Amino acid sequence: MCRFYDRSAINQCTEDDAEEVQDKEKVNFCEWFKPDSDAFDPQQAALEVRARSNLNALFSDDTAAGADEESASNSAEDLFR
Repeated sequence: MCRFYDRSAINQCTEDDAEEVQDKEKVNFCEWFKPDSDAFDPQQAALEVRARSNLNALFSDDTAAGADEESASNSAEDLFR
């Protein structure tokens, strides 16, 4: 939710002076935090949900339960079309 947040940046922050957050599950404080009004992107969120769903379907226990290898291979190829 910060305007300096960037997944591809070192420590996921573009502010050079910001300290690295070691445990992102716990409460933390950053004096460089600036709210970003465009932080939530509904389209990106929908794409992420769809990608996770496709990966879960691809790696589910169905292949271990006797589904043939060709079906699993086709499912994997469909992800990249």
